[in-house]
Amino acid sequence: MPSDRKSIIVTGGASGIGLGITRLFAEQGAHVSVLDVNPQGNDIVKALAAEYPDAGFSFHKADISNWDELASVFQQVHAQQGRIDVVMANAGISKEPRLIVDEDTPSKPALHTLDVNLTGTIYTVKLAIHYIRKNAAVNGATPASRGSIVCTASNAGLYPFAVAPLYAASKFGVVGLVRSLARQLEREAIQINALAPAVLETNIAPSKDLFKPMIVTPMSTLTRGVQQLVSNPALTGQIAEIHGQSVTLREPPSYADEDTGKNIETFWSLGYA
Repeated sequence: MPSDRKSIIVTGGASGIGLGITRLFAEQGAHVSVLDVNPQGNDIVKALAAEYPDAGFSFHKADISNWDELASVFQQVHAQQGRIDVVMANAGISKEPRLIVDEDTPSKPALHTLDVNLTGTIYTVKLAIHYIRKNAAVNGATPASRGSIVCTASNAGLYPFAVAPLYAASKFGVVGLVRSLARQLEREAIQINALAPAVLETNIAPSKDLFKPMIVTPMSTLTRGVQQLVSNPALTGQIAEIHGQSVTLREPPSYADEDTGKNIETFWSLGYA
């Protein structure tokens, strides 16, 4: 049955960054719909419900790279909660096969990293837009806001990341998606932003040993970045780099020359490319 509390979806919300985000919204008394492929996800959500009795929870097994499965879960959440206010498009993977290998005959590259991190994020964003559009704009906000979408990119989507080029490509894609959608969605009072975390100690890495030589950013910095993005309706199209104790809103690259900027604006005024 629909309730007055905020309705949040967190993909990949049963572990790592997603679990930190789930806890953030639980502390605020929201209803958090956790979407994950984690086989322990349901037990994790039950434990969270006991830990945060003032919040609401539901667990939904969902592979974000499977459109039909994901669309069905979004429909269920909307039917149960009556609305969707915030979608955290967070689920992702880091493990990828080597792209450059010595082979007698070149093999077709495995692109599961792109299927999950980029295609799955696009699926999530499309569904988020569909359901957030159903929300009435909140007139008290300046500007009015129907809801918020936050995608988890990575600082590997801002800098070259030579050890995992497909992962980097997927996260650069998320950054481009967010920056490019923001202007369209702003017309409908829907925010879309992204997080670009540095190294956080999560289970997305293959081994805890990986973190020993690293400068690790605390989860508290990331959740502070989330709160900053979802609480200010004026922020959209922002990429929040999460590093150390800092949240830095990264500007897009400046145009190489005046003509480039004019062309981009002409595409926008024409409405097609």
